[in-house]
Amino acid sequence: MKKIVFVFLVIFSQRLSAQELFVITDPASNVPAKSLSVNLMQSMFQEKFVSGYNYHFMPEVTYGLNKNLMVRTSAFVSNRSNKLYVEGGSFMAKYRFYSTDDLNSHFRMAAYGRYSFNRADIHQEQIEILGHNTGYEAGIIATMLIKKLAISSSLSYEQALNNRPDHDFPAYFGNNATNYTLSFGRLLYPKKYKNFKQTNINLMLEFAGQTINENGKSFLDITPAVQFIFNSQARIDLAYRREIYSSMLRTAPNGVYLNLYYTFFNVTGKGTAKE
Repeated sequence: MKKIVFVFLVIFSQRLSAQELFVITDPASNVPAKSLSVNLMQSMFQEKFVSGYNYHFMPEVTYGLNKNLMVRTSAFVSNRSNKLYVEGGSFMAKYRFYSTDDLNSHFRMAAYGRYSFNRADIHQEQIEILGHNTGYEAGIIATMLIKKLAISSSLSYEQALNNRPDHDFPAYFGNNATNYTLSFGRLLYPKKYKNFKQTNINLMLEFAGQTINENGKSFLDITPAVQFIFNSQARIDLAYRREIYSSMLRTAPNGVYLNLYYTFFNVTGKGTAKE
């Protein structure tokens, strides 16, 4: 009987976590232990000062070492040079250091670090090491799930370096910033679970902002999104990001995201959410 209850709680906790898969931010939860997730991230943003659109393709692979630690590697490809061009990549690790669970809710906290390298031209004041700048980032995330509502927030420090080999970071830009996010996710469908192959539909609203520490310039964006999860394993995200406010130079602040996500469970042996 105890084994049956344990299995039910593991499955239930995995279903709850499905609402925490945000589009532009990471929750404090990790991918399941011993599992591999592949995310084909794509974005199309409208250029602000010239005609045309800025396309980025950023595939990423995430592996759950155990229930508390996951690692990720990403690649950056864009069309800024009028052709698809591999600009760089990044490495990231996230450690979940606090977790509490109840029957219909849970709370997680995690710390993460990321290093990126990039060889693209530096064309804006906004610091974004996930696709634009060489540099590093360190931060903390807190995520709470209450029944069908997930709330997540993060705070991080980001440092930009020179984009080698040819693009030094401009001396007149501030080279470090504070980032902050607030995300909401709501399960819309199904109203009640009958089996774990049912399609999930999640509605999300995310806010992301940044302040340059040296000069106080800042921006704030809003991103509404819809998410579809199939068979508890495959996922499609569609989102639109819009600038609410900005006092800094940003060349393409508004655009859309399309993410195609798939998880391969237990690729290196038996693992559960409790490992």
